[in-house]
Amino acid sequence: MRVTAAVVDELGGPFRVEDLDLDAPGPGEALVRIVATGICHTDEITRHGDLPMPFPSVLGHEGAGVVEAVGDGVASVRPGDHVVIGWPSCGTCRNCRDGEPRYCARLGEALAGGGRLLGPRAGQSALRRPDGSPVHSHFFGQSSFSTYSLTWADSLVVVPADAPLELLGPLACGISTGAGAVFNTLRPRTGSRLVVYGVGAVGLAAVMAARLSPATTIIAVDRHASRLALAAEFGATHTIDAGATDPVAEIQRICGGPADYALECTGVIDVVRQAADSVGMLGTCVLIGGAPAGAEFSLDHLTTLWGKRVVGTLGGSGRSDVLIGALVELHRQGRFPFDRLVRFYDLADLDRALADSRSGEVLKPVLRMKH
Repeated sequence: MRVTAAVVDELGGPFRVEDLDLDAPGPGEALVRIVATGICHTDEITRHGDLPMPFPSVLGHEGAGVVEAVGDGVASVRPGDHVVIGWPSCGTCRNCRDGEPRYCARLGEALAGGGRLLGPRAGQSALRRPDGSPVHSHFFGQSSFSTYSLTWADSLVVVPADAPLELLGPLACGISTGAGAVFNTLRPRTGSRLVVYGVGAVGLAAVMAARLSPATTIIAVDRHASRLALAAEFGATHTIDAGATDPVAEIQRICGGPADYALECTGVIDVVRQAADSVGMLGTCVLIGGAPAGAEFSLDHLTTLWGKRVVGTLGGSGRSDVLIGALVELHRQGRFPFDRLVRFYDLADLDRALADSRSGEVLKPVLRMKH
């Protein structure tokens, strides 16, 4: 079928909207009409080479829409279902079988291989230009900067038909990453002290999740006063302007010692060290933000040796259906107001949406598709 998509032709190139041909769903696949798709920092760093997606390609990995058709053997979804497109996984490796598909052993291929991960057409792209030349597809299993997406049916998360579908795409990655880092990776203890470095969309989702946990001290660290004000609204008990004070020293003052948990949501290497230095013995620092490819950081050996943990997390860990389903219900209950972070754009405005996000003007840009 003919679709409209934003194509990146080369490393660092612009997004160009054009018409492409998309395959019909084969065995195990589903065709999703995209209602809206979030724009994530990962789309931007992939365009500039920090994930090895081949070009030309269609990016986008926070899609939500309606199932239009399914291929042979699909029983998990049916046409008409409202869905969020979760991350793909092989389903057979040890991590997938252990309930951690975000850490699928074939993760690199699944997210940025440029074609299908599974099935009889594994490795093949689903997109072509009208002249027949291929355009790489299946970024994070979906390539949702398009009016339609061909994806693996088992990765779809069915959501209630009355849920606000145009808002739900960011639950596939960015918003789930921040919330899941708290719910799944940290699981804060009663009365614990938690710090979030960088309160953009991911960090604010972490603050919202922390408010729903038994942590009693929630500290937001950023350089933008507007973001710190939102963090206070969403549950932060304290805020720190990192441009005006040493955040590590201020955390020590607020907590009367080190924090128990720190979440690093910026991907800035100097901030990684600050986050790690903010927690003490038996404390945990979680790395969330995506640094440039090849980036390295250092830690103080002795204080890390004393029971400190530094761990990474992808996509909020756990299973998409459980985490996304919970966040949809929390939003319906008014306890997870991530909709306040969203600003909508048209597909043709993708580069402007990215620029607004980089400047800090917008927290979570979302593309609404016109059909």
